[in-house]
Amino acid sequence: MAAASAPLGVSLQEATQRRLRRFSELRGKPVAAGEFWDIVAITAADEKQELAYKQQLSEKLKKKELPLGVQYLVFVDPAGAKIGNGGSTLCALRCLEKLYGDQWNSFTILLIHSGGYSQRLPNASALGKIFTALPFGSPIYQMLELKLAMYIDFPSHMNPGILVTCADDIELYSIGESEFIRFDKPGFTALAHPSSLTVGTTHGVFVLEPFNRLEYRDLEYRCCHRFLHKPSIEMMYKFDAVCRPGNFSQQDFGGGDTPSLKLDPEYVYTDSVFYMDHKTAKKLLAFYEKIDTLNCEIDAYGDFLQALGPGATVEYTRNTSNVTKEESELVDMRQRIFHLLKGTPLNVIVLNNSKFYHIGTTKEYLFHFTSDSSLKSELGLQSIAFSIFPAIPEYSGNKSCIIQSILDSRCSLAPGSVVEYSRLGPDVSVGENCIISGSHIITRAILPAYSFVCSLSLKINGHIKYSTMACGVQDNLKKNVKTLSDVKLLQFFGVSLLSCLDVWNLEVTEELFSGNKTYLSLWNARIFPVCSSLSDSVIASLKMLNAVQSKSVFSLNNYKLLSIEEMLVYKDVEDMITYREQIFLEIALNRKQSVLETS
Repeated sequence: MAAASAPLGVSLQEATQRRLRRFSELRGKPVAAGEFWDIVAITAADEKQELAYKQQLSEKLKKKELPLGVQYLVFVDPAGAKIGNGGSTLCALRCLEKLYGDQWNSFTILLIHSGGYSQRLPNASALGKIFTALPFGSPIYQMLELKLAMYIDFPSHMNPGILVTCADDIELYSIGESEFIRFDKPGFTALAHPSSLTVGTTHGVFVLEPFNRLEYRDLEYRCCHRFLHKPSIEMMYKFDAVCRPGNFSQQDFGGGDTPSLKLDPEYVYTDSVFYMDHKTAKKLLAFYEKIDTLNCEIDAYGDFLQALGPGATVEYTRNTSNVTKEESELVDMRQRIFHLLKGTPLNVIVLNNSKFYHIGTTKEYLFHFTSDSSLKSELGLQSIAFSIFPAIPEYSGNKSCIIQSILDSRCSLAPGSVVEYSRLGPDVSVGENCIISGSHIITRAILPAYSFVCSLSLKINGHIKYSTMACGVQDNLKKNVKTLSDVKLLQFFGVSLLSCLDVWNLEVTEELFSGNKTYLSLWNARIFPVCSSLSDSVIASLKMLNAVQSKSVFSLNNYKLLSIEEMLVYKDVEDMITYREQIFLEIALNRKQSVLETS
């Protein structure tokens, strides 16, 4: 079927809304056999994260926010070295085998990688990227529900096997009404989206086998010659990955994180989710059982997919330019995976009417929730989503965004900011491009533009305490130095951390940092005050933020201080969920009263 004549945005919007409606009909109801996934599994980095995920899944099931009769599982990575999402995939296969024996050879399984600590979007650090709130739905959708909705058509057209996806991306697509995406071929099958060459440098890129097509199609089943992982533009040309639309009508290929290709006659097909059939999964499991313990980070995309297709060569196994930490075992492990998977087919489902969005950084989060009109119209994102706040003034299309929060009508909220699961009083002024999460601000407070404020409930020695991470949305929490003398190279809200420590009356010592003393960063700097109440905690952290801005002293000496790393160890998920539930109930009651008053 040729591409629909409707503009891409409209067809995507219609297709997306249909999937959301269908998922909405399944929420809280038992699903029929074959209608939905047999298993939805989420990976977790450690036992603390595993518990947090299980608590939230339990809460969702209790509130009938998910389809029932499905196994929702959390698989935790083994303690020790980081193993990457490839290692997590292998670990999940072992867990499935232990739980179900040979039974899982008939299951359709969705495996969602959510095992990171979300250092680039720290408001997702405590409760997990897959539980990131989205500004629509009642009750509010989180990334988990959106994933389940967008993949709603997959299980009924899928042979037993596993679909692998990441927690922080969104794939929207439109195909012909009578068409379905089928995962029914042996080996691996991946979805592909048209993207600009620039976007291709940060994704996986498919080099497709030649294909004689007479017309442009929304959906194409193709064979992949080889897979390139985060290639340079030069590499894309060298291996014939670059496509040209030829005689087909120019459309806004890709969209999402990609610029419009109306301006660019060349494009590549980039990756998102992939499927492996049960036989291939068993092959990987047998390999994992043989090696027993993994001591290096394996990438499910870079290390599995690059081994596939007739054009795959072993060279990539020695390329560690895209690796964050090079372990001695990595090259050897990659080569073993290459030889294991070599010859396995890589089928590609090309979705020419599709968009891929990534929401894994503060920059992406703010852009997509406040400024991006495309995603807003496609998903039906709202500026005020299940919240109490009279109105948000328009600022040339750039709005703020409020998610399940209660804001006093007199509080001031500048454009480009996101507030989630929070209460803001009348004397609160929020600057542009801020993120406020899980906070309670009742006293007079000014949040400078580009502030990041996220409060966590903690359980310390059996007592509930609170701590609020406050920094700049552009701060790099991952950047680390190896020695105390280099702490000056770390930046907090655009200011050298060394200068900030002076303002806070803190000394540069080893005790200032938690965890690994050879990786000193904002992530493990003990600079955030612990308080007995949520509102006190926010005030204390805002004072330290404002002190840096005004260069006036605010001593932190009298506080117990924690790093973000430590906050995650002490986090009290139950208390955070309770706080969110209190806000939910108050909003629901307010809405009920409003309906009664108007009826």
